[in-house]
Amino acid sequence: MAGAGEDSELVERIVVTGLGAVTPIGNTTAEFWENLIAGKSGIARITHFDEPGLDVKIAGEVKDFQPKQYERLSEVRRMDRFAQLAVGAASQAIEDAGLEIDPDDTDRVGVMMNTGGGGIPTITREVQNFYTKGQRRVSPLFIPMFAPNMAAAQISLNWGIHGPVRGSVAACAAGAQAYVDAWHQLRRGEVDYVVTGGTEAGIDPVSLAAFNNMRALSRRNDDPEHASRPFDSERDGFVFAEGSGAMILELESHAKARGARIYAELAGGAMTSDAFHITAPSEDGTGAMKAMKKALEASGMEPEEITYLCAHGTSTPLGDKAETLAIKRAYGAHAYDMVVSSIKGHIGHLVGAAGAVAGVASVKAIEMGVVPPTINYEFPDPDCDLDYVPNVAREMPVAAAMINAFGFGGQNAVVVFRRYDG
Repeated sequence: MAGAGEDSELVERIVVTGLGAVTPIGNTTAEFWENLIAGKSGIARITHFDEPGLDVKIAGEVKDFQPKQYERLSEVRRMDRFAQLAVGAASQAIEDAGLEIDPDDTDRVGVMMNTGGGGIPTITREVQNFYTKGQRRVSPLFIPMFAPNMAAAQISLNWGIHGPVRGSVAACAAGAQAYVDAWHQLRRGEVDYVVTGGTEAGIDPVSLAAFNNMRALSRRNDDPEHASRPFDSERDGFVFAEGSGAMILELESHAKARGARIYAELAGGAMTSDAFHITAPSEDGTGAMKAMKKALEASGMEPEEITYLCAHGTSTPLGDKAETLAIKRAYGAHAYDMVVSSIKGHIGHLVGAAGAVAGVASVKAIEMGVVPPTINYEFPDPDCDLDYVPNVAREMPVAAAMINAFGFGGQNAVVVFRRYDG
């Protein structure tokens, strides 16, 4: 166990020992990875509700998720879907890591489960109840269901975790930010391991209407599987989606002491802000570029050491162009030597869970020696001229992977994983 203070930040390495994923292409890590490599799309017509008046009728929904397999029935009734998905992904990660939480040492365990919006469908439903049915029809559980910290809180309740339990809101950067914050927390010696990641389940009519009126969404209702087209010249917006990604981040000494299998090392990460616009990225990519450079610095790595970059790549005309420019500014000539792909063609944009699920995919890429493809890439864009691994997964050694996640408000979070050489 590392001691607290600055010295621990210089010596203790942080490793990944467990993975969990609940996504539009699979409700387990194995199923998610298999369909990701196969290039399968999980985007389809919306089934959560019937709203014929909406212009956008497609989304990346999680299918056949059974929350009761993870939580007691009484707790499921008290949880918004974003928290249910988070508990599902966290359950998988804890089991995958082979963790048995010691009841006498639960304050040495942390939870960091972030989100972009929290229980948005619960807010929509209960506000509607208030204005159509009156005060007494508003659920007394309204507040503890929608509150963004409740995904992290429910994880702590399920496993009796008494260490630091946090849930931050950072739009589309939230999932990656959770990994960066957990990394710092572990290196400070505050805990031995952290259950961390991101979650989102905001697919509801009001959210879709707002994103649509912002002109941020794809309107390819007649061809949902090809609607999300990262870096393709015919991209017309992102596809709203839901899901959760989780991992166990652990002190190397703690993982070794219990004989854990180690997937990879979380080498470092960084966060910056564009301070440019509430929704649009800086056109010159300065904030994103600085986040990538700072993440490399925190990892003690040179740009040439990064093999694979899992891009934010949302399929918006401005966003993909700005990210490509930022990558080239951060990496120089090496931007054309490494491979870049976005998994949002498969699963859509999971907002607060996007960076978390990208992290799971990147750790699997390191483990398996396979880079996920950018699907639906048909028409090259001269402004997006990197190697995006078009349409077909690529077998290759992955020594280190960087994950980009950029959110509304100009929030940027970047994480670096590398092969564990222990």
